[in-house]
Amino acid sequence: MAGRFFEQFQVGDRFVHDIHRTVTETDNLLFSTLTHNPQPLHLDAEYARQSEFGRIVVNSTFSFSLMIGLSVGDTTLRTMLANLGYDRVKTPQPVFIGDTLHAETEVVDLRDSRSRPEAGIVVFLHRLINQRDELVCECQRTALMHRSPT
Repeated sequence: MAGRFFEQFQVGDRFVHDIHRTVTETDNLLFSTLTHNPQPLHLDAEYARQSEFGRIVVNSTFSFSLMIGLSVGDTTLRTMLANLGYDRVKTPQPVFIGDTLHAETEVVDLRDSRSRPEAGIVVFLHRLINQRDELVCECQRTALMHRSPT
């Protein structure tokens, strides 16, 4: 696993990230409590059982964070200067405890940085997919990337 430099990306590049992750009750509980999110749909089994989902729904910001984390090795590991933003975050399907998730990424835009000649800007479209091939999270991430030192 190693990120790519700005020049190594092309619009249309696609990555299917190797790591798959099964979400556990502990993941959801720790993430929700660490971020002070008291939503009973994430923490209270009896409350969640009475909801339209019939069970605990995993905190969607955990799903978002996992999606980004799964993508780093193939995209920005050691080659990124900064994340510039996350746009159009969508969670079209819920994630449940026991779901196994994987991520895919597409490069949707490249441009030179106007303020930093040693860097370029890459826009990624990240997708998180469950074991039923349902899209559970998606976003665009804009990253300021180092140019190759050679």
